[in-house]
Amino acid sequence: MRIHNVPPSAALSDPGREYRASEPGVPLRCCLRKSLPDEPVWLFRYSPDAGKGPYAEVGPVFTHVDCSGEPSLDRLPVELLNNPRILRSYNAAGQINDGGVVEPGSFDRAIEELFNDPTIETLQVRSVSHGCFYFAITRA
Repeated sequence: MRIHNVPPSAALSDPGREYRASEPGVPLRCCLRKSLPDEPVWLFRYSPDAGKGPYAEVGPVFTHVDCSGEPSLDRLPVELLNNPRILRSYNAAGQINDGGVVEPGSFDRAIEELFNDPTIETLQVRSVSHGCFYFAITRA
């Protein structure tokens, strides 16, 4: 699998972005970990690539202002998967195919099962409580 994060530069396309000098404990979409105290972050609107047409969604995400950490893009970011998450699958036309809540420890199996369907192109991992986008997954 390949993990797709959100670079901090994506914040620059949102004129409504907010600078936060310190926002500890928020999920960072750039380095795929939780923020530490006194790390400057952007809060901005983001639309993941997978959903198209009526399935395109825009929601709030956090990234570092300047991210020095490089996430591993070939394995799941454990720090962001220690709670239940929504896992949605999308076909090549950008339509939602399936989705559900996945419990910690079950992500590998759920991803494998969804990717057994050859029509699935992309998976999105999202927050259960707010529905916010965390990261995308495609086949390697």
